[in-house]
Amino acid sequence: MTPLAVFQTTLLLVLLPSRTCQSEVSPEPALLTPGSLRVSINSTQQCLHVQWSVHGPADQEVKVTFQIEISRLEPSNVIWVENFSTAVKGSQVLHWSWDSELPLECAAHFVRVGSKVDDTKLGLWSWSSWDKAEVQKSLGPDSLLVLPKDKLVEEGSNVTLCYISGKHQNNISCYLQDVQIYGEQLGPNVSVFTLSNVPFIRDSGTNMYCRVDHTKIIAGTVLYVSKVLEEPKDFSCETRDLKTLTCTWDPGRNTALPAYPVQRYALFESFSGKEKSCEHKNRCTWQVNPDSQERYNFTLVAENYLRKRSVSILFNLAHRVHPMTPFNVFIENVSATDATLTWKVHPIGNYSFLCQVELHGEGKGIQHNVSSTVNGQHFFSDLAPDTEYAARVRCAAANHFWKWSEWTGQNFNTLEAAPSEAPDVWRSVKSVLGSCNVTLFWKPLSKSHAHGKILFYNVVTENRDTPSSSKLFPIPAPASGAELASDRCSYQIHVTANNSVGTSPAAVIVVSGDPGNEEVEEERVEGTEDGFSLSWKPPPGDVIGYVVDWCDHPQDSPCDLQWKHLGPNTTSTVISSDAFRPGVRYNFRIYGISTEKTAYLLEKKTGYSQELAPSDNPQVVVSNLTSQSFALSWKDYPTGSQPGFILGYYVYLRPRAGQCPPGFEKAVLSDDSECCKHDINDTEQKTFVMENLQPESFHEFLVTPYTRAGEGPHGDFTKVTTPDEHSHVLIRVILPVALFLVLSTVLCYLKSPWMKKTCYPDIPDPYKSSVLSLLKLKGSRPTIMSVRDCIPDAIEVVSKPEGSKIQPSDARKALTETESTNKADYIYLLPGPFICFENFTYSQAAPDSGSRGCLPAPHDAPPGRLPTAPGNLPSPREHKYMNFSGETALNYVSQLASPTSGDKDSLPTNAPEPAPCSEYRMQMAVPLGLASPPPDENSNLSSTTRLDQGEHCS
Repeated sequence: MTPLAVFQTTLLLVLLPSRTCQSEVSPEPALLTPGSLRVSINSTQQCLHVQWSVHGPADQEVKVTFQIEISRLEPSNVIWVENFSTAVKGSQVLHWSWDSELPLECAAHFVRVGSKVDDTKLGLWSWSSWDKAEVQKSLGPDSLLVLPKDKLVEEGSNVTLCYISGKHQNNISCYLQDVQIYGEQLGPNVSVFTLSNVPFIRDSGTNMYCRVDHTKIIAGTVLYVSKVLEEPKDFSCETRDLKTLTCTWDPGRNTALPAYPVQRYALFESFSGKEKSCEHKNRCTWQVNPDSQERYNFTLVAENYLRKRSVSILFNLAHRVHPMTPFNVFIENVSATDATLTWKVHPIGNYSFLCQVELHGEGKGIQHNVSSTVNGQHFFSDLAPDTEYAARVRCAAANHFWKWSEWTGQNFNTLEAAPSEAPDVWRSVKSVLGSCNVTLFWKPLSKSHAHGKILFYNVVTENRDTPSSSKLFPIPAPASGAELASDRCSYQIHVTANNSVGTSPAAVIVVSGDPGNEEVEEERVEGTEDGFSLSWKPPPGDVIGYVVDWCDHPQDSPCDLQWKHLGPNTTSTVISSDAFRPGVRYNFRIYGISTEKTAYLLEKKTGYSQELAPSDNPQVVVSNLTSQSFALSWKDYPTGSQPGFILGYYVYLRPRAGQCPPGFEKAVLSDDSECCKHDINDTEQKTFVMENLQPESFHEFLVTPYTRAGEGPHGDFTKVTTPDEHSHVLIRVILPVALFLVLSTVLCYLKSPWMKKTCYPDIPDPYKSSVLSLLKLKGSRPTIMSVRDCIPDAIEVVSKPEGSKIQPSDARKALTETESTNKADYIYLLPGPFICFENFTYSQAAPDSGSRGCLPAPHDAPPGRLPTAPGNLPSPREHKYMNFSGETALNYVSQLASPTSGDKDSLPTNAPEPAPCSEYRMQMAVPLGLASPPPDENSNLSSTTRLDQGEHCS
């Protein structure tokens, strides 16, 4: 017995005499002790059901409070206490239930019930004994069980699970979707896991399992997590025929799962007490009994396995009438500007209807409300010709508006009509060879003005000097212009547009024979995002309007001319176009239209919608290059090729020794390199002179233009080197000399035969001379040749004493004197294959000339004759000669070869007859490095003696 029970029993025994005494004065109800206590377990609901009996007074009703205590594992471990009050009269059996968070299979539970009569003053509880509730599970020693099995919970709720093992084990691990979780040890073989805010993972459920480590023992369960059942939204009921009510709602999120598919809806009407299960999740029908009920009070109940939701609505049937869609909708009596819409409505008792009619066309819509019975109609007026319209209608109950019916309608086209506006016409006039080429332009009429398909345009030209003469030019559509050639006369031109119904009003424009002042100064304007803002001064005369024209694509040909007509009181406008692009120059011309409808130019404007930096640099030419300066020059850009107005030019120069010349300032280029910059803010200046430079100095420069948006690209620098200060003088001398040499070379090449004959004639071949005949006769013996053996034509005197001259007329005499005063010279021919010659035009050494040489020596000879045959030659013993080692000078007098002379190896045996003397020059071969001995005073070698023509040497 617990201490509390002992204390209560002792207190009862002490107070019993007191109660007995008091009962005699005022009797009170006795203690009502609960009896027959029974506890049962509902494993499916995880619920404990408690039942007990109590015996109260039979003649009166007593209010009794019962207290239920629940313990887990042992009676002293109380986990739940709850009070329960009720009125007791006589013997009664009472029931109470408790939902357990922990699966009841995980542990044993103990329950007891205490009672207390509220009217007694004792305030004591009368308790029953403890009753044990336990689910019997027989597990083997190697068994493992996870509870509860396949539990259904709501998303976001908390859930408690446990595992039970057959024996005490410490090596059991548990996982939730492969993520290990940790629990609390409830008993030797039981662990409890509490999962908070359980998420929805998938319809098939969330896996939780446990296993014994290093074994194959595993057990698990599935948690089915469903969405939370929501209260139905937008619950509403209506009738379309007063026979059936249709209730609709928004069910919200679907909570059904494959394992728990049930999500039920039911309607309950409180006035009739009827209830109906709904077949659909979002609507339900209810049969109406109009004779017995006008008001309805519906309650919609939504239910799944876990909870219920409900919503109610109260309404009058007559206020929930929703007509059905009108039918038999037609368009009748269609013209160019009118049409009629007709329809029918399904009847609903004696109800009248309010119908709404809409008409949509040309991007606009109009709406009208029309009262209607079963048949309705509406008349549309002021429609646009040749226009497609869409008409539709819907209706609602007129007495108690609830909802419009669905739309229904028809599309139709109005008929064509004659164009209502004249074409917008402009012209371009060019003078060519005394005549005018007029190009007419017109804009297509808008759909609202064309009133149908334009088939052609009529252009009528009328000479204003002779109004009776006119010409018609029909131009098929969709042309938007025409070219006309005319003389200098003034013409009035009419342009009309025509469709299948009629003709538009005429647009009139006058082309004057006087082109007017086309040379108007051009002004700059600045464009913005909104376009170009133009303004002009009104002309002194009267005008009926103004025209501004421009080209949307000025770089194209033709340039897509655009124009804008303005009223006579307008002197400013904004020109905007989607075709305007940054970096493109646009030109605007403003014309005034005189009262005679003649256009004359007032002003010109030019500008950019957005200026850009130049995309390229000018081509710079270096000129006037001197040792101390050079000039830069460049050409102007074409006007239309620039992405902005050129404001000036920057001249960049690479600095030398970190210093900038005068007029330059330091600047940093886009590549972070330092440079010297000079600003030329005069756009007309296209030259720049670099002065005060050093000769033979190296310079790099760049010229780039700039606009308001920036400057041109920093491309490659041009390199210039100044020349030497004397180089120009050398050039002035070298060029003429080089030119002279080239001309001389060409002339010599052209006159080469003459030059060869004059300057360097052919050298006679010694082997073809008659002198070699002596060698043939003598064999290998040394041979002395007398001067008389030659038949000379002329003798060239190499040197002579001063003052001695020989005149040509005395040639024979001089020769005789020479022979009488000097002994004849003989050439001693040494044996060997070499002969030395000296010629004033060449030097030649014969082969093997390095061993021996020859030198003329004086000798005796018969006076007055030269030897003509080898037989006349004296013996070598009789003559003197000198022999030197090395090369020796040789004097050779040219002679005529023997007529029979040929090859050097076949000389004739007989001496040839003397041939006539011809003019030869003495030739001398001087060996290199050795000079001839100087002639003595008696030698006669300083002049040339020409023999008389026809004479012979004998």
